Amino acid sequence: MAKHISRRNFLRTSSCAALGSTTLLSTLTNLKFMNAASMANSSTLLTGDYKALICLLLKGGNDSHNMLIPREPSEYAHYATSRTQVAIPRDTILSLNGSNYGLHPTMTAAQQLYNNGELSFISNIGTLVRPTDKPSALSETNLPLGLFSHSDQVQQWQTSVPDSRSSIGWGGRIADMMNSLNDNPNVSMNVSLSGTNIFQTGESSIEYSIDREQGATGIIGYNDMDNQFLAVRNQGIDNIVDANYTDIFKKTYIDVIKNSRDASAVVSEALLNAPFVDDLFVSDTELSDALRMVARMIGSREQLGAKRQIFFVEVNGYDNHDDLLAQHTILLNELSEGLAELNAALKRIGAHDCVTTFTSSDFGRTLTYNGEGTDHAWGGNVLVMGGPVQGGNIYGDYPLLELAGELELSNNPMYSNGIMIPTTSVDEYFAELALWFGVAPSELSTIFPNIGNFYNTAGGTMPIGFIG
Repeated sequence: MAKHISRRNFLRTSSCAALGSTTLLSTLTNLKFMNAASMANSSTLLTGDYKALICLLLKGGNDSHNMLIPREPSEYAHYATSRTQVAIPRDTILSLNGSNYGLHPTMTAAQQLYNNGELSFISNIGTLVRPTDKPSALSETNLPLGLFSHSDQVQQWQTSVPDSRSSIGWGGRIADMMNSLNDNPNVSMNVSLSGTNIFQTGESSIEYSIDREQGATGIIGYNDMDNQFLAVRNQGIDNIVDANYTDIFKKTYIDVIKNSRDASAVVSEALLNAPFVDDLFVSDTELSDALRMVARMIGSREQLGAKRQIFFVEVNGYDNHDDLLAQHTILLNELSEGLAELNAALKRIGAHDCVTTFTSSDFGRTLTYNGEGTDHAWGGNVLVMGGPVQGGNIYGDYPLLELAGELELSNNPMYSNGIMIPTTSVDEYFAELALWFGVAPSELSTIFPNIGNFYNTAGGTMPIGFIG
């Protein structure tokens, strides 16, 4: 069951908007001035228009070659040879309509979503500074910083800046640019079900953290007008929170508290009137709890005055150096079932066609077995779900999972065996989501500094094509 959190824990897990790199900071300083022009130029922002992104961070590095698996006999043979003891038996792999690839046997709900045209996969994706081949990787030319490092790679998936260490996330950059679109300034465009995260941290925007079970968590007794002690205390809180602070760190900290104070009452009331979806979330998991609360927040979108929302949910447990097969079976089943529950809820509340859910992770994992599980690697597979998604497809180039192959780094002292070089960048993935969300093509390079290495922003097509 999800853990209840106290007010103190809530404040501790709420983020402080940290300073990014000098380049990004100077760029982001001007975003507020570009906001009006960007909104005016975006053809997707129509009266009554609503869109939401839901980011599921599979924390630790998902072994996604056991999530999306080749079924064609010759490709499966390479997979089985490379994976040895952690290979999934071919006759247990779930088939996907019209595809030579299939799913882990526990992902029956995701299989149905794919076959119904509501979910797709993007293969061999990862952090890249520019397109990279094997000679470049072996010579360590233009590689992401801290490749194979949890802290660096999970940061880069959240910032989409692989060549410098930034604490400003791409979801935060979008909120900086588009936040004025929402009617209620007291409720952030960015809503976190997992407390502090880099993804939603902007220069001026701060994510609003809610509890997976309780929703909004405000100051205890803040609205109690009959208790004289609480009334005096609350006035003191207001005096502190509403004061002007010139020190950037004091201002950032107080903004978190002020955002929580101002938003909690609004969100609490909205959730009380949210459409009922609890009966659809039957899995007894933290992920199911989080997605239920996300669905309730989306169901409250009109009362919250939200035309754009970005949600963040962190799902722990994917760093499977040992006990991979048993742990991964549990994790992928929870993911599959949670996605199906969310999909059903979005249909009930009339939001299926305006919400896109996507996964990210630190990195892929090695094809090779370490004796108990698999180790940190690079390229892997992700999934996207929702009405806007061109479902029932596998995008990108699924590589031949062959040791010493064209895209595999092995027999080199710098690398572990079984590391796949990505052929699709996270920039392309996230840029497509941003374009659908309403970011103008001309503003993509502000949010994704390296996007020009992979995609012509003036080309008129989507970077990958998984959104129609």
